[in-house]
Formats: sequence, structure tokens, C-alpha cells
Amino acid sequence: MKIGIIGGGAAGFFAAIHAAGRGSEVILFEKSPKLLSKVKVSGGGRCNVTHRPMEISKLAKHYPRGERFLKRVFSKFKSEDTISWFESRGVALKTEADGRVFPVSDSSQSIIDALLGEAHKLKVSIRKSCGVQDIIPEERHFLLDTDEGFTQVDKLIVATGGHPKITGYDFLKNLNNNILDPIPSLFTFNTPKESLRKLMGLSVADGLVKIEGTKLNYRGPILVTHWGISGPAVLKLSAFGAQWLKEHNYKANALINWNAAFGEEEFGSHIRNYIQAHPSRKVESNPLFDIPSRLWGHFCTRATIEPGQLFGSLSKKQINKLVQNLFCYNLKVEGKTTFKEEFVTAGGIALNEVNPETMESKYHPNLYFAGEVLDIDGITGGFNFQAAWSTGFLAGIASSR
Repeated sequence: MKIGIIGGGAAGFFAAIHAAGRGSEVILFEKSPKLLSKVKVSGGGRCNVTHRPMEISKLAKHYPRGERFLKRVFSKFKSEDTISWFESRGVALKTEADGRVFPVSDSSQSIIDALLGEAHKLKVSIRKSCGVQDIIPEERHFLLDTDEGFTQVDKLIVATGGHPKITGYDFLKNLNNNILDPIPSLFTFNTPKESLRKLMGLSVADGLVKIEGTKLNYRGPILVTHWGISGPAVLKLSAFGAQWLKEHNYKANALINWNAAFGEEEFGSHIRNYIQAHPSRKVESNPLFDIPSRLWGHFCTRATIEPGQLFGSLSKKQINKLVQNLFCYNLKVEGKTTFKEEFVTAGGIALNEVNPETMESKYHPNLYFAGEVLDIDGITGGFNFQAAWSTGFLAGIASSR
């Protein structure tokens, strides 16, 4: 049996390896001259392979789109299986404090070498710089119109990843799939008119970012950049708020609590207690709540606290303004910045057209989908790769039966 796989990324390679491992002849088509390019750059070149193993129901909650579908997928192949697969092939892995799993080498090349090595061992035929322009379904086969001519395969796995524009799915037009419009999922918030940008480079470890007028919020590290705010809290919030933000043209008010361990009343009472204990200390040179000194100085300026002013001389109005900056800092968002190398999209093949047990199309026998070409996207932390490994595994196994 001859199986064609379109896409030389994580899902495509994992599908190819598991199909070839069951004796099928596998041909993998990649339109670019590079293989596993997203694996190469992910995690700053370290490759966040997966996330610390957890219950399937908890794991699935890290996906703004695809949670219910992935519960069934992960029942067949989950984080523990990913870790076991790579470690059994000589890739030592480590779990960091936040749950992210990386190769001990801190190099994505370790992951790439394992995948390429396994594919080579199983005699997967890899055709680089060979895109598929059209898929023609025949009675018992698929005819692929590729950059190198026509190729006929018995079964087909599509693992092309997400596309920023709907036209990226044109090669599927003969299959009449329901394709949901792609929209960016993980991105930073641009704040071109905000003075906070002058503090680029500083970060807090445990903030909370909310989008005003919605229930959307996320807690975690926040980073100030030269274009606005980023960090895990912002990126994860952008994933869950992807549709809302698109509908509002990426314009919103972000409300920030710079230390999520404190509520509004706690900020106020802590400051008042500090005033009683240390009335003669200078406000600007004594940051509280683990706030970086430059950010604390920014808050003091916004609260009209004078340079050299003492805690004991703070007025009620100044204290309230300081609390407001700490607990509910209002930031005007106007636009986004998407990481081109690691872009993640919501949208793609509608999940109600795919069998979550096998990744097979419900309308085209012997056609399978894997990875981000599906309407699945996860937040940062290794979740997108885990979805790729799991769906690739199922597609590879099922197609080779």
C-alpha cells in the first residue's frame, strides 16, 4: 500500500514514521527545501516538545479550539507517550518548573535528528521542494498533482499546518471540505500610544491580564516590549480571545494586575501598613509587591508622587492612584504582532468532519488529517506540538491498516 503525506512538519513526520513502521510505502511531500522548520525554531531553538504529563481532561483544556475532540485523541496518545517515544530513541528530555518539556541538549536539532533518523530507517521517501497543487480523488486512489508531476497514492494524509489565509487551502478544493477561516492565535499586544513601551525589557513573574468588557483573562508572566506587552499571560490570552480580538480589529483595553497574588484591597492595606511601619522611607526608591524598580517608578509618576516624597506624606488620592496602577493598569491595545516563524492559527478543517479515533475524513474514505491543518490550536507550553504528535500518530496508524 502506498501512502502519501503532504507536509514535512511535526505531524507529517510522525504520521510518516508510524505508517512506514507498519509496513506501508510512504512518500512525504514538502513544498519548501527545509524539513521540520517549525521544530527547528520553536522555543528559541530549544523545541518545547510537550508539556508535563497530566490528566487528559486537564490537558485538553489548554486548547482554545479542539478541547472535546482532543480528549478522544489523547486517550490514544498523550504526553507520556510522546516522552517515552523520544527517550526510547535516545533523546534525553527534561521537565522545567513550569511544566514545559525540552531536550536535555537544549537544542531542537536533537528532536529533528530523531525524527529524520527514524524516517530514514523506515525508508520513508522524502520529496523536498515538491508542493502539491491539487488532489484529485479517484475511485480507489488519490491522484496528486505535484511540482514533479502526477503521483498516485492509495491513501493520503494532509499535514500541511495552518495557513494565514484561506487561499492556503486551495489545494483541497476538489475535496469539498468545510474549512474555517484562519485567524492568528498566539500574538503579542501592540500599544503604540502608551508610555509603558519605554520600559521595554522588564517583566513580572505573576501578572493577570484581562480584556475589558469580556470574561477573557490569563495569569502568568508579563513582558514589556518595544511594541507593547508580551509574555505567556498575553500569548495565552490572545489564543483564547483570538476570535473576539479579530472581530474587534485587535483594538481593546487591557487591564493588568502586576502581581496577581494581591487583590485591590490587599494592595491598599499592604501600602497603608507599610506607611505606618516606614513613614520616612522614600516611595520611589522602595518598590513593593516584587515590582521592578523602573515599573514602580512609572507607577509613582502616574500617581503624581513627587521624586523624594516619603511614604508618610502620601495623600489618600495618591495611595488610591498607586493601587489603581498596581491592580488595574489600563492599557490601550491597537494591533498585534505575530511570530512569523512560529505562527499558530485557529481555523482550518472543521473537526466535525473528522473521526477523532483515526483522523479519517468522514466524507472521503482513506483521506486523513493531522496537526494544525485541523481547527485545533493550543496555548504556549508544548501543547501545539503534543496535538501534532497525537494526531500524526493516529493518522499514521489508521492509514496503514
